[in-house]
Amino acid sequence: MFKIISTLLFMSCFFLTLHAQDFVKVEDGNFFIGDKPYTFLGANYWYGPYLGVTEQGQDRLKDELDQLESLGVKNLRIMAAFEGQDGDLWRATPGIQQQAGVYDEGLLQGLDWLLVELAKRDMKAVLVLNNFWLWSGGMAQYVQWTDSTAIPTPTPYDGSAYPAYTKYTAQFFTNKKAIELYNQYVSMLVKRVNSITDTPYVSDPTIMSWQLANEPRGMNQVEAYRAWIQQTAQLIRALDSNHLISIGSEGNTTTPIPNGLNFLVDHDVPEIDYCTFHLWIQNWGLFDPMEADKTFKQSLKFAKKYIKKHIKDAQQLGKPLVLEEFGVSRDGNDHHREASTTYRDQYYDFIFKLCQKSIQRGSGLVGCNFWAYGGLGRPREAHGVWKPGDDFIGDPPHEFQGWYSVYNTDLSTLEVIQENAQLINQ
Repeated sequence: MFKIISTLLFMSCFFLTLHAQDFVKVEDGNFFIGDKPYTFLGANYWYGPYLGVTEQGQDRLKDELDQLESLGVKNLRIMAAFEGQDGDLWRATPGIQQQAGVYDEGLLQGLDWLLVELAKRDMKAVLVLNNFWLWSGGMAQYVQWTDSTAIPTPTPYDGSAYPAYTKYTAQFFTNKKAIELYNQYVSMLVKRVNSITDTPYVSDPTIMSWQLANEPRGMNQVEAYRAWIQQTAQLIRALDSNHLISIGSEGNTTTPIPNGLNFLVDHDVPEIDYCTFHLWIQNWGLFDPMEADKTFKQSLKFAKKYIKKHIKDAQQLGKPLVLEEFGVSRDGNDHHREASTTYRDQYYDFIFKLCQKSIQRGSGLVGCNFWAYGGLGRPREAHGVWKPGDDFIGDPPHEFQGWYSVYNTDLSTLEVIQENAQLINQ
């Protein structure tokens, strides 16, 4: 009897929490919850569903969400799709979809659990449904499932395979069987009913938006890529009229080879509710942490110009804009947890302040998510590679561990986040 009463009390509290929330909507180029503007300082928290699977992971998850809540972080970008078998290198395992069309209910329940905990804290989630990059399986895995070809996998030791990898992955956009498998997964997840609360995902305001993929690139399949954006967004909209839809685009990123991206054209789709872009001064070769005194100021100038250009383009489209990925390493590119974060702290503060100014001016950039929160997790080996059984942190398995993660002990960085969150959230 006590167990039944406790369950009923939990369900009542949960539904009262949901009732107190509203869905995020877009009006006049801005986000709103009810009649109030919604602006946010958020984090990338891609590994969240994995923590919801076990009791130990759930304890860590609750502690990390409590800290993020205390900092004022109220928007989390979460990977909601993992493809591939146990033992696959350079990707998070186990996968939700270890075989094509076969879903791991345990990991899906981990996502259920995460959404419940977010609702308790009045936090919002952006759920990412696919990945252009190998660290979650993603598009390359869908292609491999349909034609049994070998994926040309780059590694953190040798990135020479990236041109071949991106070309291979872009085959996804012209592979009808691969897209069909992806659409099946999207339909399953959008129509899912939370196993803990019996709440349909489509009725859960904790979800801010469905995101088509992480950093999809058209490459040499530009027209097929744009058709995929429109068709997938239309599929989701037909299933769910409550939630926003976004691409997960990097924007007009700088790459040595054409990447098939055009911010204005790609986002000019009625079902795409808001624009996204990413900013990587270190990955793009602008900031060198080994020569920080020579490269940092120029990197800030580039970042400011890059952000202004995307704000201008989003204004032309009349849609809100989110900078949903940016980050930088610890000083000297040191991956150890004790390494100082002087330049990271300055960079975060610089980006957050630009976001604040945009919000104050009503110019369209209304949210930003830093990359990435690592919380209580720690690498088995700093600058080592991830292996099954290691802690999940902000750095995905295809990158050296400890590169961009923000830990719960990075007090100076957390102070910067908290101070700016108070202003951005207002």
